[in-house]
Amino acid sequence: MEYEAEIVEGIEDLAEREILDRFPGARVTLRRAALRQFSVDASPARLSLLRLTSAVYLRLTFDIPRPKALLGHQHLTRFLTAIHTITNSQRDRFMTLSIDAAGSESSVMQRIKQELAAALNLTVDPDKGDLHLRMRRSLTADGWDVLIRTTPRPLVTRDWRVCNYEGALNATVAAAMISLLKPAPDEPLLNLMCGSGSLIIERFASQPDAPTVACDISPEALACAAANLQASGVHHPALIRTDATRLPFPDATFPLLAADLPFGQLIGSHESNRGLYPVVLSEAFRVTRPGGRFAVITHEVKLIEQALRGAGWQVDPPRMITLRGLHPRIYVLRKP
Repeated sequence: MEYEAEIVEGIEDLAEREILDRFPGARVTLRRAALRQFSVDASPARLSLLRLTSAVYLRLTFDIPRPKALLGHQHLTRFLTAIHTITNSQRDRFMTLSIDAAGSESSVMQRIKQELAAALNLTVDPDKGDLHLRMRRSLTADGWDVLIRTTPRPLVTRDWRVCNYEGALNATVAAAMISLLKPAPDEPLLNLMCGSGSLIIERFASQPDAPTVACDISPEALACAAANLQASGVHHPALIRTDATRLPFPDATFPLLAADLPFGQLIGSHESNRGLYPVVLSEAFRVTRPGGRFAVITHEVKLIEQALRGAGWQVDPPRMITLRGLHPRIYVLRKP
């Protein structure tokens, strides 16, 4: 089957590697910024296992001059058969339909929506339908591609996120940060300023019994993290209320650390970050074991690079990503 993966720009290589590792027979057929097209003999439901991909679409290519031809019996039958393959493979019901396409308000697109909605017994939603379709000229052939999202919600919209917290980290980016740490299952992880728990939950998604400690100074954040952890089915991590600038741990305690540092927009400010970043990096260095790794994401690029000078960390080349119109960077720091 032919699929298209929608990916946060900047982590495409990590997402591609996950696809190839999970599905050894997969073959990548197109690489572009923020997407990968691939073929694999796997049902749409199995693609739901991917953690580093924001959304997956089943891709159909129709050798037609314009979308109106999709209303022909042969093409419409193929279209509906593919949709039923997806809807029949998911536990969650599909109740609404949306289509993203150029000219989506044209009479032709309106008719396509009505035909599909009637055939599938769905209600048309103009923006965010459970059954979400995209139509565009094919990127690899003559004709048109029809992309059918394989899940009622994008994969990045995790089921465990029952508590939304201001500035919460994108789940696929959190999964990427954990991937970059290359954790062994028995290596303890300390998540500084854990917020709503994205990083620790993504660690447990790949290593369910991994020893993990998360801390935050905000009781509201810890309550939110606890709710999300419970929804994820994880009940055993330690959640500690403490200041990341004065950690209650001995020197060289943890081999792994991770933090989503405040960007100074929704959370914190540039002025407060000027004082915060150097102290957090110093305290993290203190509690990290020699040879340990610390994954950090921030939008305060100049500030963190200034704070890292002379801080003792070895710094891997940073990875710039595109996230909600921002361009934060992920840093992996290593303690010699």
